[in-house]
Amino acid sequence: MRTGKEIPEKHKKRLYDAVLEIFSVQDFHRVDMRTVAENSGVSIATIYNYFQSKEMLLFAILTEYLHKLVALVDLHIQGLKSSKEIFRKLLWVTMDFYDRHPGVAITIIITVPTRTWMQQDAYRIGNRQLDNVFEAMQKQGDIDSRIDARRFKDIYYMFCYRVIQTWYFYGMNWKLVDALDEDFELIWKLLAKERVIAETE
Repeated sequence: MRTGKEIPEKHKKRLYDAVLEIFSVQDFHRVDMRTVAENSGVSIATIYNYFQSKEMLLFAILTEYLHKLVALVDLHIQGLKSSKEIFRKLLWVTMDFYDRHPGVAITIIITVPTRTWMQQDAYRIGNRQLDNVFEAMQKQGDIDSRIDARRFKDIYYMFCYRVIQTWYFYGMNWKLVDALDEDFELIWKLLAKERVIAETE
């Protein structure tokens, strides 16, 4: 577990950047603290002074980044008046965040063993926020009544995971937000209340 000590900024940036770089190119189980120390320039003794294992180091970093993503989503959806606007902005902020922090996207979606990740408190950070976002969208009255919070999260995560996996598989040669521009209208149809068009003679 984490020691509870606050890591100094002089170590933090080097350590965090190195960890995300390592875990974005190597298998989770092949990374050890010696590798982290060698790549970051921070001694093993110093790292262990703040983190008791590579897992605790990695999850502390991911937790910090996910809190930043949550704050950005909250900021950008304030004042939006339709569910469609809210949902588009939710996806856009998420994809833009991962474009700017590709190591975070790769580590969460590709590298970290899912069972291990699901046991972390950080795994639930996004879920709590998505419940709040869905509640705000429901109040607008333009969501299909068959969609509940669970299905909403399924749609969000299916989009994010598949887009990131495809982007990674093909060499990360485009921006993640580009997929949103191409696919948003199709994704929105999964949520939107069906429109009844009156037939005219």
